[in-house]
Amino acid sequence: MKRIDVFTLVPDAFVWFLSQHPLADARAAGCVDVRVHNLRDHTRLSHREVDDTPYGGGPGMVIRVDVVAWAFEDVFEVAAERVREQREVLILAPSGRPFDQPLALALAASETDLVLVAGRFEGFDARVADVLASGQLSVGSFVMAGGELAAMAVVEALVRQIPGVLGNDESVREESFSDALAGGGEYPQYTRPREFLGAEVPTPLLSGNHALIAEWRREHTRGPL
Repeated sequence: MKRIDVFTLVPDAFVWFLSQHPLADARAAGCVDVRVHNLRDHTRLSHREVDDTPYGGGPGMVIRVDVVAWAFEDVFEVAAERVREQREVLILAPSGRPFDQPLALALAASETDLVLVAGRFEGFDARVADVLASGQLSVGSFVMAGGELAAMAVVEALVRQIPGVLGNDESVREESFSDALAGGGEYPQYTRPREFLGAEVPTPLLSGNHALIAEWRREHTRGPL
C-alpha cells in the first residue's frame, strides 16, 4: 500500500479533503494510506513555537529546521536526515520543480512512500531542503499563504492513478495529458439535453458509429500545452 505523509501547520485543512472521493474510497479500500501531521505537535520549543525571525533581517517568520527534524524523528523513528533514504521527501515551494502529469504518474507508480512538507509564513529554513528533503515541488508560478492546497493537488493527482482507486481504470487511460491523447487535452464532452439555447451536440456523437465517434474525438483533442 502506498503511504503518503503530509506535514503541515494547518492539519484541519485536510479533514474535508480526505473525506471526499477519490481519497476516502481509496483509503477505505486499502489502496493508499494518507497521514497528516501537525508540526506544532512535535516542537520542543516553548508555547508550541515552530518559527523564528530570519537571519539577515527581513519581514515575516521562517519555519525552523529543527522543528521539521523533530517531527520526522517522532513519526518515522529514525534520524531526520535519514528519512529521505527510505522515502521521497518533497517540500511544496514556488521555486520547486514544476508538478505535472508525468511526475504524478511516476510518483503513483513508485514503490517508495511519499512525504510532503507544506510551509507557511516565509517558508522553511533552507536547510530543510538541503539536509532533510529529496527535492521541492511547485504547482505553479504564483504565491499562496501556505503549501496545503499544493499538497492536496499533488496527493489527488497521484492517488487517482493508483490502480483500483477510481473503480474503472479506463477512466485514467484516455484523459487529459494521457499517452492515449498524445499528451494533449481531452476532447469536449456532452450529455443531455441534445440542444441548449441553440447549441447542439455534434452529430457524430449521436450516430452510434464507434469509428466515427473515435475519429471526431481524435480531431477535437487539444494539443499538448
